[in-house]
Amino acid sequence: MNKRKLTRQQRWRIEKIQAERATRATKRDQADSSRLMAGELGAEREGRVIAHFGHSLEVRAADDGHHHRCHLRANLDGLVTGDHVVWRAADDDSGVVVARTERSNVLERPDARGQLKPVAANIDQILIVFAVEPEPHPNLIDRYLVAAEATGIPPVLVLNKCDLLPGERGELAPLLSRYAALGYPTIRATTAQSAGLDDLYRQLTDKTSVFVGQSGVGKSSLIDRMLPDTSLRIGALSGDARKGTHTTTTAQLYPLPTGGELIDSPGIREFGLGHLDAQQVTEGFIEFRPFLGQCRFRDCRHQHEPGCALLAAVERGDIHPERFASYRRILGSLGIHD
Repeated sequence: MNKRKLTRQQRWRIEKIQAERATRATKRDQADSSRLMAGELGAEREGRVIAHFGHSLEVRAADDGHHHRCHLRANLDGLVTGDHVVWRAADDDSGVVVARTERSNVLERPDARGQLKPVAANIDQILIVFAVEPEPHPNLIDRYLVAAEATGIPPVLVLNKCDLLPGERGELAPLLSRYAALGYPTIRATTAQSAGLDDLYRQLTDKTSVFVGQSGVGKSSLIDRMLPDTSLRIGALSGDARKGTHTTTTAQLYPLPTGGELIDSPGIREFGLGHLDAQQVTEGFIEFRPFLGQCRFRDCRHQHEPGCALLAAVERGDIHPERFASYRRILGSLGIHD
């Protein structure tokens, strides 16, 4: 579908707004530079970005844990929640971020134009939340795992609402065992039982984590229970469709009472695979990796080619056939190897 063309007046209004924003940013930067030159700002201090509000940040000071609303220098575009920064305090308890320290990793997702945009940084693990209701689909879980593997950030699978699971013989038990056999940490959680979050607490301790998963799986409910001092709006399952709604609107880093931190943001709840190529998708299936590069043909597409190492591994039982079928569906959904 063709993009709607803007009228001359609409283009003028957009250009005017952008120019006004640039002017305000320039004035703020000049004012901050003047305060720096005049010695009106304190010594450099370390901190971490816990929220992002347009051209300002909320920074938690590393030395005393206090929060400060900070401007950022014009040359520091692209800061995200989770970034470690160097900042200087002003007399009014605000501050100016003057530098960003090196990131250990960054989580990105495509924007409306298909360009990758950072949404969070310095993350220790991605928790992929799915639930007994709405019914989880293995292909959706595999898509999240592939996306997580592409970031280089370790994924953890969290089955929420496990109190609704009909015992060990339930249909989800083989699915959980399949992922556990691949080496993925698999945790069961529920807010309906007093000890339902114990395993999740242990997994989160002393780590910076993000939650991802489709709507209705109870991500905000989990966070609300783990952060009793934080008020999060919880979206209810809607009617017979049994689907939830998005609830969190601003990226935020939440400290856990037992240690560790959570980052929750609309930009990382659901992130797609459209920016990945065939090789990245293939490597996202971790059980494929020992067989990659062993095919007879260098350009093997792992479909029907003779001497395909992946197909042979499926026949031997080294790769689960449902995982391989899921891999093929993902490539097909991305228009790869149709």
